[in-house]
Amino acid sequence: MVDVARAYTFAWRHAAKVPEPVLRAAFTLAADIVWWRRGHGVRRLEANYARVRPELDAAAIRRLSRAGMRSYLRYFREAFTIRSITPEQVRARVRIEGMEHVRQVPDDGAAVTLALGHLGNWDLAGAWATPHLAPVLTVAEKLKPEALYDEFVAFRRSIGIEVLGLGDPGVFRELVRGAKAGRRVVPLLADRDLTASGVEVDLCGHRARVAAGPAALALAAGIDLLPTMIRYERLDGARRKAAGTPWGIVLRFYPPVPVPAATDDGTLTASDRRRAQVAAMTQGWVDAMAHALGEFTEDWHMLQTVFVEDLDPERYAKTQAEAGEL
Repeated sequence: MVDVARAYTFAWRHAAKVPEPVLRAAFTLAADIVWWRRGHGVRRLEANYARVRPELDAAAIRRLSRAGMRSYLRYFREAFTIRSITPEQVRARVRIEGMEHVRQVPDDGAAVTLALGHLGNWDLAGAWATPHLAPVLTVAEKLKPEALYDEFVAFRRSIGIEVLGLGDPGVFRELVRGAKAGRRVVPLLADRDLTASGVEVDLCGHRARVAAGPAALALAAGIDLLPTMIRYERLDGARRKAAGTPWGIVLRFYPPVPVPAATDDGTLTASDRRRAQVAAMTQGWVDAMAHALGEFTEDWHMLQTVFVEDLDPERYAKTQAEAGEL
């Protein structure tokens, strides 16, 4: 039995010592082997891709999932070596689109929350954001075993990302407090609901369950909610030389999601009105993500269940009951 935490620790300590072309080839090979074996994660990836790309046949989805696994393993390769690269290399690896939508953060000392999907390399984006935009505060899933979670937290803190544990007491209050303090970026991976408080939305024509956190935080802290998508792009010329790798990312900030007026017909409680606002804003950033998924599907590293049609009906009904939706 492989000790996962020790394996990750070993990789973080030693991967950077391997020449980049050799490491890149090794991770590409590993991705192809995992794809060829077509285990549960790859089959789920293909099912998710088929939902968002209905125009593709089975063979095209299979090819797309191979590119998706290579993208996913690229993320891990970069995560294992990012602590060894220079600030100049970080800057060269990241290209920004939509910077005008976050200018208030460095210019006015404001805070924003970013709704992210599991797209591209969000750790590299965080490493860029802290020195070039504002300090980053986020929440991380409590991985098992605990030693593995501790390693991920230590890794993210080493690249300038402050991390709170999902499910820890008072996490949401800490996020609100951090956001209200100003000049802070609060990115939240939200394309998969890890609690009973998620929101059911339309994603590419299918019902899906995503996290309520970004919209709830924006409302509670009075800050902008920006859909933010990340994709890979190949580098060449001077930028490739400066980056030290043939791959970089595009960090795209979309316009802020509008805050809908709180509808009040005299029958709704304040909690109901806030829940309706959260649902509307969540659908707003999901619409942006749907657009991104159509453009660069292979960079969506979603090997878990997202769509309601793929959930166990009894368990989903129980989740809805716990959330007070039934």
